[in-house]
Amino acid sequence: MSDIDELLENQLKDKDFAKAWEDTELEYQIKRMLIAARIEQKMTQKELAEKSGVRQSNISRIEKGACTPTLNTLKELAKGLGKQLRIELV
Repeated sequence: MSDIDELLENQLKDKDFAKAWEDTELEYQIKRMLIAARIEQKMTQKELAEKSGVRQSNISRIEKGACTPTLNTLKELAKGLGKQLRIELV
């Protein structure tokens, strides 16, 4: 186990930290998936903006975690990436 994993494991024992971590996990996953899909397509933020109709500044803010995209924005970004948006309850 890496030092980071060990630190996170210890921090997650704290009830307040664990709740904060859980509350932000979805936003973190969204930005990671968006960045990974854009890189996979070898696109810049500007290129994705042109293909999706979502402003490059908004894409940047989403990828930085500075804002949470709407479902419609995610749908447009997925379309610009040549993908479909799929949401699941697990």
